[in-house]
Amino acid sequence: MINPIKKFSVRSLEWLVIALMATLVIDVTWQVVSRYVLGSPSSWTDELATLLMIWVACLGASLGFIQHAHLGIDYFVLQLPLRAATLVRLSGQIMIGFFAAAVLIYGGVELVRLTLRTGQVSPALGLKMGFVYAAIPLSGCYIFASAFSQALNIFRELRPAPSSGEHADD
Repeated sequence: MINPIKKFSVRSLEWLVIALMATLVIDVTWQVVSRYVLGSPSSWTDELATLLMIWVACLGASLGFIQHAHLGIDYFVLQLPLRAATLVRLSGQIMIGFFAAAVLIYGGVELVRLTLRTGQVSPALGLKMGFVYAAIPLSGCYIFASAFSQALNIFRELRPAPSSGEHADD
């Protein structure tokens, strides 16, 4: 049951990042055309590019984490015995999960709540900044769920394999 939900969630995130990136490209292209071709720079394109970049960066980072496309330096972990390396990988996922929960989700929700409560809006577009900052806790949710899932998979590697006389279902 979880696998189809996870696939749908990741696929939706991929399409969202693609749509945001395409919008960012169109926005920057219009900015260049309006400034250099039409001679009348658009007043809102620069701000929209900045806001879109926040969303692309946050959601793209979570997508990179989910797909294991992020930079990792595992030279020393690979030098460890298999069980120790597995424990280090498990510890890493647990720390990432705690960071995502505490900083990205909790801190991000507090940031969104505070900026919505104070009524901060972007100058050119008039968007509520809380909606812009919502990319942070959303990204945190994806990272937390992925770290939790990866930690469970690593934990399963630590369990001893059933002996030849036992069934895996027991």
